[in-house]
Amino acid sequence: MNCYTNNRNWSDRFLPEIKQLIGSYLLETATDPFDHIQATDLMMLDARDMRVAARVRRPGYAQRYPYQFTIRSAVASGAQTELSKIVNGNGDWMFYGHSNADQTGLEAWWLIDLRAFRAALIRNRVNSPQIVMGDQRNADGTRFKWFDLRSFPSEPPLVVACSRHLGFEKMDTGERP
Repeated sequence: MNCYTNNRNWSDRFLPEIKQLIGSYLLETATDPFDHIQATDLMMLDARDMRVAARVRRPGYAQRYPYQFTIRSAVASGAQTELSKIVNGNGDWMFYGHSNADQTGLEAWWLIDLRAFRAALIRNRVNSPQIVMGDQRNADGTRFKWFDLRSFPSEPPLVVACSRHLGFEKMDTGERP
């Protein structure tokens, strides 16, 4: 079994929990006219498909990098990566979670608005302060770009929802959620 298949099989075990967690952010209570006339109690948040990327990190990273999220930026095969897909305009949200120690559930998670992410990247270096980010290379040739959540502008908000208060310190750009 190749590396992609192993990683995909491992991360797919969390999909039922991820669906359960983000469902409430995709649905809203319908207004009375919809309920009275169209038998509608819940409506999708947006009037179009919502594309959600999902990434789950193995145990231990939540403690070592509590404000960091990573996106794959290169693979040895040269195939297109998540970062290039996202930068090219694909995806609306990204669920980013950390597995618990026994790998049976999620310890911490964020729901990231990829439109806000792209907007911040476009504005980076044009307006200060800068987004704090870097590169990580793994032994297998895979590369990741890491980003510090605290360094993103407060508008538009990057984090749609999270498992716990992130405790962002006050920074030059203002208070964080």
